Amino acid sequence: MQGGATTQFASVPLNLLGLRRAGDRGVGGDYIVTGQWGDKAVIECNKYGKGNAAVNTKASKYTTIPPESEWKLSPEATYVHYTANETVNGVEFKFVPDAKGKLLVCDVSSNFMTQAIDWEKHACVYAGAQKNVGPSGNTVVIVREDLLGAALPTCPTAMDWKVQADGGSMYNTPACYPIYVMGLMLKYMKSQGGIAHFDKLAAQRSTMLYELIENSGGFYKAPVDASCRSRVNVPFVIKGDDADLTKKFLAGAEVENLAALAGHRSVGGCRASLYNSLPIEGVAKLCVYMKRFQAAHA
Repeated sequence: MQGGATTQFASVPLNLLGLRRAGDRGVGGDYIVTGQWGDKAVIECNKYGKGNAAVNTKASKYTTIPPESEWKLSPEATYVHYTANETVNGVEFKFVPDAKGKLLVCDVSSNFMTQAIDWEKHACVYAGAQKNVGPSGNTVVIVREDLLGAALPTCPTAMDWKVQADGGSMYNTPACYPIYVMGLMLKYMKSQGGIAHFDKLAAQRSTMLYELIENSGGFYKAPVDASCRSRVNVPFVIKGDDADLTKKFLAGAEVENLAALAGHRSVGGCRASLYNSLPIEGVAKLCVYMKRFQAAHA
């Protein structure tokens, strides 16, 4: 489908809330909010039903995932939604949430195809392609067939999963070139060993960078709790988030052809995104630069 994962923030409630019992005006969906994308998703749900933030870690600046015993799930909710990996904040789930018998929905945009998905536990997963499997313009939506056909009357036709499925994803003209490029990427990934290979690379890349940060004596610091640090988005600050030093670091990185290391504008600092297309040599080069920068500014 088109519209990015952001459009699916609306498509999920529009397609699933019709499964509620007649007359039920209870909670539409439970949302596990562990970052800015989860927060946007629950806001979108509230336009079409009632979204319950069963977890919201904003108070910790989105750096943790609380134990499931602390989650406030609603018995009447139709589904439970979570974001597998938060790109801005660098928080990644290392486990599949227990949906307590409800439908489990997951935004897997930023770690899609970096690890296997437990299909027995998920009712729907969706992913913007642009992080790991192709250019922007494509959104992969994988949903159980028995859940199709329950869209709310207000659901726009082009966002109706059943309409799109019945039309072979071509109810309207698809983004042909991004689909073609994505096909090339998927063939390449398969030739390299598939998801198992890229899962291993994700672990290797992130381990290299986190070990350097942890061994820097505090010069670099990763703010996210170690139990849920992302393997594909690594935020870090320099010397207690020194603004001038960060500017020097980013400028020097550009000279080394190490691009796009600035943290998201909403959080600042630095962030290294280690998606499937990044060779391990790129992380090694970054680590060499970071060691050299520390030696010059410690």
